[in-house]
Amino acid sequence: MAGEVTLRAALARPFLAATTTPQVAYVLLEAQPGAVLTQVRVPIHVCFVLDRSGSMKGEKIERLRQAVVRAIEQLNEQDIISIVIFDHRTEVLVPAQPVRQRTAILDLVHRIRDAGGTRIAPALEKGIQELQKMPQGVRRLVLLTDGQTEHEKECLLRADDAGRLGIPITALGIGKDWNEDLLIEMANRSRGVADYIAQPGEIVQYFQHTVQRAQQTTIQNSVLTLRLVQGVTPRAVWQVTPLIDNLGYQPIADRAVSVNLGELESGQVRVLLIELVIDPRPMGTYRIGQAEISYDAPALQIQGEKTKIDIMLTFTADPAQLQQVNPNVMNIVEKVSAFKLQTRALQDLAAGDVSGATQKLKSAVTRLLNQGEVELAATMQQEIANLEQHGQMSSEGQKTIKFQGRKTVRLTDIELPKE
Repeated sequence: MAGEVTLRAALARPFLAATTTPQVAYVLLEAQPGAVLTQVRVPIHVCFVLDRSGSMKGEKIERLRQAVVRAIEQLNEQDIISIVIFDHRTEVLVPAQPVRQRTAILDLVHRIRDAGGTRIAPALEKGIQELQKMPQGVRRLVLLTDGQTEHEKECLLRADDAGRLGIPITALGIGKDWNEDLLIEMANRSRGVADYIAQPGEIVQYFQHTVQRAQQTTIQNSVLTLRLVQGVTPRAVWQVTPLIDNLGYQPIADRAVSVNLGELESGQVRVLLIELVIDPRPMGTYRIGQAEISYDAPALQIQGEKTKIDIMLTFTADPAQLQQVNPNVMNIVEKVSAFKLQTRALQDLAAGDVSGATQKLKSAVTRLLNQGEVELAATMQQEIANLEQHGQMSSEGQKTIKFQGRKTVRLTDIELPKE
């Protein structure tokens, strides 16, 4: 049946000038599981892959144990849990099993102690093996680490494995002595997420949020297909919620591209910003393309269902019409633009171009302040001072910019008109 996923679209500018030069159009696309899915839930399998190296000693290991206990309390007997712990060795503490023997599982969690160094790749491999014991349903691998690891290439290969198997990795780094670029790349390759935990007390919240999101996952294998008319070319497809991310796209036919969206969660809106280059048109209203999402809803035994929406655009010479903008969509465009500047600044810094990085961060600060992102702007101001005085940024500042800069879009920013 239809209606499992709702789809809406809005243009940043509903009117473009009837000129003789190409122009850029921004389309905000909103996809959300429908109300029919709010009361259903498929079993989930969560594998926690936990760093218990010596650097986790004290509050970090204590909060880690507490976070796992709280996460287990969120699961029911149809759900499956597995726990892998690692230092320079790897141990499967809790093999994959339904959450029935809670007391025995919790007893093992309470016994986790810190020791040794850090080797992530073998632990990832074990975690993936445990998750493969439940081939159906919603699966998550939750990695928490506070340190650098050897054999980073092996970590990326394991992330590739997870991506092929449909196992998103939630890669969480705590403290300041871990490689954020490695965790981000692992998350990207597995179609998961990475994040920065600044304080040990936040581990509980992150674990609970990860389990909750897994429980809300009702749509799987969702794919966006953009079918565009002649003279319309895609330039970029950005995810803007829950995190800003350049999704890229794959050509699949003449004037058609696809974007793998993966899973959708009930009660959550997936919002995309599509950049299109539009060739000149005479005055009039045109259908410039169609957005279609195909998806599976396993809880309803639905596979390969589709929903679609046409994208319409008007070319005009009326000055009043050309002044019209959708402020909510333009706000999203500005937030993505600020993120682009942050990303390019960090790329400049990695290439040794301190001056270029500084200038781009200054431009990003201006945009963030205009958007009310005062806290992130203040962090950038401090890092600009570090660049100007010392030629480098702090580890904490880089991590904050890389992760908080992706979270500047909130659902309150998005108020598309109801159909």
